[in-house]
Amino acid sequence: MNQLQTLDYFAIILYMIMVSGIGIYLGKFVKNISDYFKGGNSVSWVANGISNFMTMFSTSIFVAYAGIAYTHGLVALTVIWCAVPPSVFAALVLAKRWQRAGIISPVEFLETRFNAPVRQVLSWSGVGFKVLDEMIKLYAIGLFVAAATNSSLEMSILSCGLVVLVYTVAGGLWAVLVTDVVQFIILGLATVILLPLSLQAAGGLSNISEQLPAHLTFTNGPKGAPLYLFVYYLMVLVKFCGNWAFMQRFYSAENETDARKTGWLSASLFLLFPIIFLIPAIAARIIIPDLPDPEMAYVSICLKLLPQGLMGLMIAAMFAATMSTLSSEYNVTASVITSDIYKRIFKPTASNKELLLVGRLSTIVLGLMVTIGALFVGGFGGAFEANKLFTGLFAIPMVIPLVFGILMRKPTPTGAIAAVVIGMLVGLLLNGFTGFSWEIATLIEMVVCFLVFWASGYFTNTSEAYRVRVAAFFARLRVPAQKSASESDNSMQPILQRLYGIALACTGFLFSVLSVPSLANYSGKMALGVGVFCLITAFFIFKLKRKTKENL
Repeated sequence: MNQLQTLDYFAIILYMIMVSGIGIYLGKFVKNISDYFKGGNSVSWVANGISNFMTMFSTSIFVAYAGIAYTHGLVALTVIWCAVPPSVFAALVLAKRWQRAGIISPVEFLETRFNAPVRQVLSWSGVGFKVLDEMIKLYAIGLFVAAATNSSLEMSILSCGLVVLVYTVAGGLWAVLVTDVVQFIILGLATVILLPLSLQAAGGLSNISEQLPAHLTFTNGPKGAPLYLFVYYLMVLVKFCGNWAFMQRFYSAENETDARKTGWLSASLFLLFPIIFLIPAIAARIIIPDLPDPEMAYVSICLKLLPQGLMGLMIAAMFAATMSTLSSEYNVTASVITSDIYKRIFKPTASNKELLLVGRLSTIVLGLMVTIGALFVGGFGGAFEANKLFTGLFAIPMVIPLVFGILMRKPTPTGAIAAVVIGMLVGLLLNGFTGFSWEIATLIEMVVCFLVFWASGYFTNTSEAYRVRVAAFFARLRVPAQKSASESDNSMQPILQRLYGIALACTGFLFSVLSVPSLANYSGKMALGVGVFCLITAFFIFKLKRKTKENL
């Protein structure tokens, strides 16, 4: 297997400089916490949908899912398509509710829906869980980068942690969204180059079908078992709809229509893009049949087929996919610390300027805690074991009140707290008792949490004031959200449009320059074509912007 060359490292460094520069540039336009945490409600549904896809689309698709594709084939698509139902459900049911709740953080509505203690319990416990969860993600990307670049794990973790912290602290949600779009474009274009190269090297789909017939079925292997898929899809549906960053993409949209479009675009991307991303991993089974670690299939096929420079760009975009997840989580977690903890408990009269400072400081502290903590995740048995442990203990119980609290009127504050506490105890028991399979244990935990939450509406008493408040809350959710003139300010759109143009021009320049050493090969010609396409697109964006300005 080839190794990264000097040109590859040059591409990685340029890419990281571009991403950091976007965040620093956008930082000067952030004036208040609405800008920092909601993009001033001026975020287009296209950017929100792409960012939502990139946020949920971490390096795991190139590691864990690529390993499944290498070993068992198209069943990897069956598993990863679990992200489609949550996006569809959000578009149909949840998007309008999150918009009408008028929130600036994902847990803000819990005080009105339940009471202050529920909001605080889920705020504090949620922040703690997010720190643990983000540590695992940064550890996983550190492993990936270390394997791809032959650098140390510690240096990989520190480098990635620093870059994501720089652009997130400076630019807030705008930086997160714009960098997500840029990363999506680069990742998509690099994969478009890799796809035909891998199919050609594997002898085409007909040869794959002939040599690996089971790989072209959607239920091959243990992860294609009906019970596994049912539980996995159900778990992801609940987890995604209660994921803070997932929710943020919908309530930060300009209006309800755009929020719904965000869901539909996310669902479309989750349905279509994994196909082109995972086929190279299946082809790798023929091209590199004896990989000792199937989870390195994607990195291995990239190193074998992509020319110098483009490999570096692909590696940068691949671990940037997880960086986008981290940046989103940093931003939305800081919104909870700022709005639900600092402002609600410590200083209700805090000014916008002070809250913006708290938001940035919270992001810095979160980033440092996650980066330092990621260095020690190996002590939990590695990323997979740590993720399985923390998900079982915390994730499922904490999202039940968040998801079903905005859908069901009867459950009470007692039920919300009980679902979290009992769910964690059940998770602790099931994680410590190995007699159950993962499928059965996870299903039991979800059912217990939901039943405890649901039953509270029939077996616990509430005050008249509480019932009136909850009735008013659900009445509000039935009325379409009305935006004020200030909320409808689209002054950032020309700035973002210019930034997209600059980013596309830089991307086109990168692809064009990096294609030069390989122009004699098919891959080099494709890279040049992609670069020219990006430059032409950037030209039309600038031309459209100039025409729009002249018409004002």
